[in-house]
Amino acid sequence: MIRSSARVLLLALVAPAALALPGVPVQAQDITPVGAPIDTALRQGTLQPEAVLRSSALTFPSILEAFEREAAARGDQLGADGAFDLMLKGEVYDRVTGFYNGGFVKGEARQGLRPFGADVFASYRVSDGTFPVYENINFTNALGEIKIGAMFSLLRDRRIDQRRFAIEDTRLAAGQASIDVLLVQLNVQQEALKAYWRWVAAGEEIRVFEELLEIAEARQVGLRRGVQEGARAAIALTENEQNLLRRRTLLEEARRNFTTAANSLSFFLRDSSGQMVIPRREQLPTLAQLGALPATEELVAAERNEILEKRPELRTLRIATERAANRIELRRNDLQPSLDGKVEISRDFGQIGAGGPSFDSTDTVVGLTFSVPLQRREARGRLARAEAELRELELRERRIADQIEVEIDNILATLNAANRLTSLASDEVKQANTMVQAERNRFRLGAGDFFLVNLREEAAADARIRAIRAQLSGRIAATSYNAATINLPALGLE
Repeated sequence: MIRSSARVLLLALVAPAALALPGVPVQAQDITPVGAPIDTALRQGTLQPEAVLRSSALTFPSILEAFEREAAARGDQLGADGAFDLMLKGEVYDRVTGFYNGGFVKGEARQGLRPFGADVFASYRVSDGTFPVYENINFTNALGEIKIGAMFSLLRDRRIDQRRFAIEDTRLAAGQASIDVLLVQLNVQQEALKAYWRWVAAGEEIRVFEELLEIAEARQVGLRRGVQEGARAAIALTENEQNLLRRRTLLEEARRNFTTAANSLSFFLRDSSGQMVIPRREQLPTLAQLGALPATEELVAAERNEILEKRPELRTLRIATERAANRIELRRNDLQPSLDGKVEISRDFGQIGAGGPSFDSTDTVVGLTFSVPLQRREARGRLARAEAELRELELRERRIADQIEVEIDNILATLNAANRLTSLASDEVKQANTMVQAERNRFRLGAGDFFLVNLREEAAADARIRAIRAQLSGRIAATSYNAATINLPALGLE
């Protein structure tokens, strides 16, 4: 029967392995917590674009999801590294009934090595009692047997195998996940800033239509007095009432558009708990507070090649191409025949045991194992698929690079047009205001026509609306350009 000391030895061998089982938990991407200052910025005072960008960068669900996907990819990477973890193994054999009473305890440590796809191992085994002839291998001397050895690949799996491929592939996948985080951040920040500018423009349009309505309401009071005094015909009052209805309709439409814009902005505007915050009209900045549109010359600084090098879509594709190339190498490895070598050296210690003197020596064993599938159709099919996937990725990279260049050119064209339209609209507003003032003076002197006064006022309002929308187009184009050129500071990511 197995000695109690042998059982203690087994526990000594197995305990470290049990302690080593729990892995280190993978931590999610550390994200700076949102504190009270951002909550204050979202609810009090003028809402600035920097506050919107900070809020979306820290709290928007898509960005947080991307960080978790990156953490998951890092977990896969850690798991793949586990293929070369040190493995401890314990074994107990004890015959409880029968003529023979032999038993043994064995402990083994095995370590995978990346070169040659090798495994090295060392073991200790000690037996007690007698074994039948068909279990003769279990005998050891009194102090047991120590064995060391190695297994390695000579053809297939020599340069690459599934374990080493998985380690490299998960490393690249983690890099892809990190770039995907940046891609999500760029898209979210871009859309958040666009929503902000639409909200600001909608607020400016409300101001225009409110002023237009106030003018008509003030005129209504004067016209009513004039009709009562007989200085004005009653039809003038009716005409102005019609004008009032039209302007109230325009204002209601502007308010509806503002509410829609505020709701859209709240999708990106979140407090420290992640709850959406609907911006109030009192938080609207004026266009003067936001500054002028950036000139195209101020934006066009980076070389086109540098932009393409930094674009996350292309960086992701480059990593995907590298992963595909590694997969091809693995499939080519599968085409090779398998030739594995094994070397073992063992030595018994102590007094000669029940197995006799034949166990009291140093044994060295060398072996080779060879195998090869003759048709190799599975391997050839997998290789053909991997090569096709690589070609597909190369073509996709070229297409996306061309697409990005067209995108940047279109953005610049839009920005140039927006700058010109803003300048033209500003000039138009000045001239329209001059015409309004002149027509009002003529009307006050009795030489003008009430219809023309209304026409001039609404033309001036239309010019202001066009100026606002031209500015909006320019702001959105500048935002798109900053995203296309990976201008991280402009998007609140640095």
